[in-house]
Amino acid sequence: MANNDLEDNVLLLDDEDPDTPNNKYLLFHLGKEEYGIDIAQVTAIEELPNITVIPDMPEYIKGVINLRGKVIPAVDLRLRFGLKEREYDNRTCIIIVKVKDNTIGFIVDTVSEVHDIQKSNIGAPPSFKNASRHNQYIQGLAKQGEEVKILLDVEKLISGEDQNILNDIPEE
Repeated sequence: MANNDLEDNVLLLDDEDPDTPNNKYLLFHLGKEEYGIDIAQVTAIEELPNITVIPDMPEYIKGVINLRGKVIPAVDLRLRFGLKEREYDNRTCIIIVKVKDNTIGFIVDTVSEVHDIQKSNIGAPPSFKNASRHNQYIQGLAKQGEEVKILLDVEKLISGEDQNILNDIPEE
């Protein structure tokens, strides 16, 4: 994100009514798009550690990581969203979140920042005719200046079938 964009966002936030409640979102990139998840669900942001591959998993469940003695499934959000796979690099991060009764790591290209987004700037997700499967992940669209950020519902990123698979992975 360019410094001018960051300054514009800071100015926008300064102009907002202080009595209006805001939500804090962790912003991250997948390709050129910026996404956000509610910071309250994030337990850690880590450099991508070694991943142990588990056979017969869906393509986007890359395997598991060992984070401070806890075994955590690693889900590549690029693949979850049907985006082109790319090689992990030194900017690739894993966002550790609590989803229902599971701790899960979401692999992302880069993490940007934690950002306050005024509730009045969050709109409903689009309702495209043939995209209902993909829209289920979208909690809303946040307008920030000239940009739109896609806010995700982390609980809906893991389907019922995936939840069953993840429940079978021992955490310790």
